[in-house]
Amino acid sequence: MRVQRCGGSQFAAAVSVLSAIVLLSGATSVHAEQSPYSAWENGPGAGADYFPIAVWLQSPRNAPKYQAIGINLYVGLWQGPTEQQLAELKRHGMPVICAQNEYALRHLDDKTMVGWMHGDEPDNAQSLGSGKGYGPPVPPQKIIADYRAIKAADPSRPVMLNLGQGVAWDGWIGRGVRTNHPEDYAEYARGCDVASFDIYPAVSERAAVAGKLWYVPRGVKRLRQWTRDEKPVWNCIECTRISNPNTKPTPVQVKAEVWMALIHGSRGLIYFSHQFQPQFIEAGLLADPQMSAAVGAINRRIHSLARVLNGPTVDGAVTVTAEPADVSPRRSELLGPEPVAAMVKRNEGATYVFTVRMEGEPAKATFRLRDLPARATAEVVDEDRSIPVADGQFADDFGPYDVHLYKIR
Repeated sequence: MRVQRCGGSQFAAAVSVLSAIVLLSGATSVHAEQSPYSAWENGPGAGADYFPIAVWLQSPRNAPKYQAIGINLYVGLWQGPTEQQLAELKRHGMPVICAQNEYALRHLDDKTMVGWMHGDEPDNAQSLGSGKGYGPPVPPQKIIADYRAIKAADPSRPVMLNLGQGVAWDGWIGRGVRTNHPEDYAEYARGCDVASFDIYPAVSERAAVAGKLWYVPRGVKRLRQWTRDEKPVWNCIECTRISNPNTKPTPVQVKAEVWMALIHGSRGLIYFSHQFQPQFIEAGLLADPQMSAAVGAINRRIHSLARVLNGPTVDGAVTVTAEPADVSPRRSELLGPEPVAAMVKRNEGATYVFTVRMEGEPAKATFRLRDLPARATAEVVDEDRSIPVADGQFADDFGPYDVHLYKIR
């Protein structure tokens, strides 16, 4: 069984992003939030408070359990969609992005289906059949042609394309003859409305990637560049040991990957829930109570901040310095010198500063923000503490891969 690990320009027309109007000395800010999916009549949620948090290729019968931990979307249906699969999802109120097969085309009025998807990871070398090895990746031109055919059959839903780890890592040998050809990706990005990718560094067994969580935001950043920020970019998140019998991600690592992705511009998440080793468990996330509880907490916080996340980022609003200032040379080369990453949003009179430590060692970070009153207070969300802000500046301690979310009024 090959698990398809999760899997145009309408997005640009759909999203009207207004710059934040910031009044100095603590007055309110004004901006508009809008779902990037409002362009599609039968697409995912169109409200400003909708943020897609999906699970990849899971049985419809588990939809209520996933809803209980904040999952609001399925991506992929095994050998589907079928009548039975869609009926089960509809019964639980769980929408799905799925293949546009013959059954789907006969039931375009079924609003359980909110998007279409290509075959997964076309950028990787493609199997030639059992025991026959691998051929080259699917050419981008075929993906573009397939995209046009899918859109011609139904333009009312967005088309998702999920790509492999070559998005984040040029050395991924799984691309076969197209290894180290990142120029392919701008072409692939032309064949979708939503672009996604997967890389799983916490459980990777390849030394170049293993433990380097920052490959996740690197992929997000590159995919945004390749789509010219005209389409929503999503990414997959690891939450099981997948095929590594010796290592599985920790809740701290999963939370860090999520917020690294969001801070660098991801507009949707897809949890990869399967486990293959030491035994196969389709719903591996649900079988791990600790991880399931941690993922539920992460998702609830994202949903509570959806309107903020859907608003515009205030570019240049924060400067971050950290001690120690040293960063991984490889990360600095590929992603930039960013020991603590930060993103600023403004919503309903509050300034939000979302931050994450990008390394596996502790650090102390100092944040300098513009357009704040001389005296303010930063509430540290979910941590039952606050920090005084003087002249737009405050500092905080970070453990390895720590996430701190600040709300300043």
